[in-house]
Amino acid sequence: MPKGYWVSVYRTVSDPEKLAAYNSLAAAAVKAEGGRTFVRGGGRVVAYETGIAERTVLVEFDSFEQAVAARESAAYQKALAVLADSAERDFRIVEGID
Repeated sequence: MPKGYWVSVYRTVSDPEKLAAYNSLAAAAVKAEGGRTFVRGGGRVVAYETGIAERTVLVEFDSFEQAVAARESAAYQKALAVLADSAERDFRIVEGID
């Protein structure tokens, strides 16, 4: 069964304190749903074409369905409410190659 991945790239962050609060809640929600965070934040980045060199997050789940369920979980919805409008990001869930 193919794994599922959250891929998120932040274009802008207008409130770092809200982002920090979101990070704490989101990390707990991801862990509770079996997710594993491989990339989070400000490591080195080289962006090509129209790539964005800002904060990038990559989370792996055992399945695509598990990744979708984690995004829809009550715990993650609480984290999103804290994040609110403090960041502009591109968030997607993608299916891995089996």
